[in-house]
Amino acid sequence: MQQPTVDTLTKDTRFEGFLLVRMSEQRTGSNNGKYLDMTLADRTGEINGKLWDGNVPAPAVGSVVKVRGATLEYNGRLQLRIEKMRGQEEGDEIDMTLLTPCAPESPEAMLAQLEAALASMRSEPLRKIVREMLRRYQEPLVYYPAAQRIHHAERSGLLHHTTGMLKLAYALLPLYPQLNADLVVAGVILHDLCKVEEMDSDQLGVVRDYTQAGLLLGHIVIGVSRISEAAQAAGVTGEPVLLLEHMMLSHHGEEAYGSPRKPMFPEAEVLHWIDLLDARMNEMQTALGKVPPGVFSEKVWSLERRLYRPRYEDLTPEG
Repeated sequence: MQQPTVDTLTKDTRFEGFLLVRMSEQRTGSNNGKYLDMTLADRTGEINGKLWDGNVPAPAVGSVVKVRGATLEYNGRLQLRIEKMRGQEEGDEIDMTLLTPCAPESPEAMLAQLEAALASMRSEPLRKIVREMLRRYQEPLVYYPAAQRIHHAERSGLLHHTTGMLKLAYALLPLYPQLNADLVVAGVILHDLCKVEEMDSDQLGVVRDYTQAGLLLGHIVIGVSRISEAAQAAGVTGEPVLLLEHMMLSHHGEEAYGSPRKPMFPEAEVLHWIDLLDARMNEMQTALGKVPPGVFSEKVWSLERRLYRPRYEDLTPEG
């Protein structure tokens, strides 16, 4: 499939090729005419697409469409004005790994990192609970993203986020020997596992919507319940269970961000900050990967600001 990638598109570029539908909706314009408003993507980025034909039904989110059109600039943003569009047909040769973002490591390699972390635990109660939780979620964990849009929104993104946090945890633990390493590692592995129940993702890592339980409860509340169930199945009782449940409840740090309790012991505090740091670094990397050095990104709404990509080569001494 020979086609330009989304990140290379510029104003007044002709485009013909396959793209993944991230969002699709029929809208009504100011002249009461209907049009199709879409977010189309490949693994390098997204572009807004408009099809000014109210008779074309909105394609399903997660589907692949072949489009032909040209790019233009509207309100400072690149847009694809679509002239012709059709769905995927039998015989189309499409490499799906070119269309959907994927974690930089294979899911098998990242699962092996979790297994190694699990094997290194000295606490038998914590190891039993974590093993039981991983057993329950291992199959979807292979492909699930960490979020629908904000951070690690990619195939195997949940594993990418978790293993990134593990590396941060292992870097920090020697600096704070008072921390219980097993408790920190257990919290890292468990903290977002129940996003598998919160979001409805296909095997490409594309989240169509949030589940009923996800909207009514969220992964934090679901997670507390699942830790309790896993502990019961593993025959673990007492404080280890309570500590993990609190870490699940508090890992977003503030009530405004979904945590009904602030972290109340050091390992819970560390979990909150390494979760935030890994998520923020991924958001920034994604946004800055779309602009050249010396240029500001568009506003990143989750961060409530634009970002600047430094000219790092200017920092290197000459000669």
